[in-house]
Amino acid sequence: MTHPNPALLLAGLLLAGCSSQPTATQSSSTPTAASAATTPQTAMPTVSPFGKTADGTAVQLFTLTNAQGARATISTYGGTLTSLLVPDKNGKLGDVVLGFDSLAGYTSALYQKENPYFGALIGRYGNRVKAGKFTLDGKAYSLPLNNAPNSLHGGPVGFDHRVWTAQPGTSPDGQTLTLGLVSADGDQGYPGQLTVQVVYTLTANNALRIAYQATTTAPTVLNLTQHAYFNLAHGQAKDALGHLLTLAAERFTPVDNTLIPTGVLQPVAGTPMDFRQPHTIGERIKQVPGAAPGGYDHNWVLADKMRAAPALAATVFEPTTGRTMEVYTDQPGIQFYSGNFLKGNLIGKGGVAYIQHYGFCLETQHFPDSPNQPAFPSTVLRPGETFRSVTEYRFGVRK
Repeated sequence: MTHPNPALLLAGLLLAGCSSQPTATQSSSTPTAASAATTPQTAMPTVSPFGKTADGTAVQLFTLTNAQGARATISTYGGTLTSLLVPDKNGKLGDVVLGFDSLAGYTSALYQKENPYFGALIGRYGNRVKAGKFTLDGKAYSLPLNNAPNSLHGGPVGFDHRVWTAQPGTSPDGQTLTLGLVSADGDQGYPGQLTVQVVYTLTANNALRIAYQATTTAPTVLNLTQHAYFNLAHGQAKDALGHLLTLAAERFTPVDNTLIPTGVLQPVAGTPMDFRQPHTIGERIKQVPGAAPGGYDHNWVLADKMRAAPALAATVFEPTTGRTMEVYTDQPGIQFYSGNFLKGNLIGKGGVAYIQHYGFCLETQHFPDSPNQPAFPSTVLRPGETFRSVTEYRFGVRK
């Protein structure tokens, strides 16, 4: 088989991303925003330097804005969403994601030790792979055990540690940033040379859309996601436990004491995992079974396979600010993580100590450990196929 030139392929993906948004998953299409803009956004995103990595690679910071003043700032280091400003019920803008004001915050020894993945793009495989092993087409593969005894979020040098190529642009829905990355065959133990494109779009209606696309030169497994920690009252509340959460899921995947799914798809009814009606994050958090430090770190089942189009997966409401967030995705699962491993030793924007449960994640995804779970939706990507997926975080207010 003749493999494509990765530089030419990535350049083609980036060019395509500048002119239009990718469609969703292998069988899905780009979502229609709640009330999409009808006229093109003419202003381009702005760019500024964000420092250099230890090996001297320059890192850039791109800022996407819309006419309402909403602002998303994204670093080429890890494709990281470093800030996201959206209005509250009084029209006051506030940053609703955890992160740092400088690159040093993301590369410090303490951060690398704690490794919370604030706002980063995750790959090749988001979430955990049991014992860092899987078999594909009869061949066994071994991955680094960076979350012993398992492999987590693509390994110790996953996509969150890479400097992505970047191309700012515009679309009818708003300003865009197209990020690109080529992951070599064998990278962190995964087979196939993977070419990845991620397009961020900040829409006129205060939604942040994330469109993923990937191709491979050999059969591989893939689970791309975004690891933003949200707090809709960031800087105004001691934690995120008072947020009201609704999850459109009747089942979840229970886990063992290393957070690996048991393989069971358990009904949420009668458990503290039932968010079909709104509950605050903190209301039943101490009832969640599992090992220390406790809390939510589970996958909820949205569908039995990739969906044809993004649908509502989660709704969040923060009563003091009136901010709301809706999550739409075509992925079959969503990982709700309540910031259990935050310890208060990382000091973020505004001098805020990120204590336990200060932020929460809603990571759209395939199920954890799917390569070892034949009954779960498949995460296999083969040559000649193109993985496509879209997730959208829509922000509003409720008075």
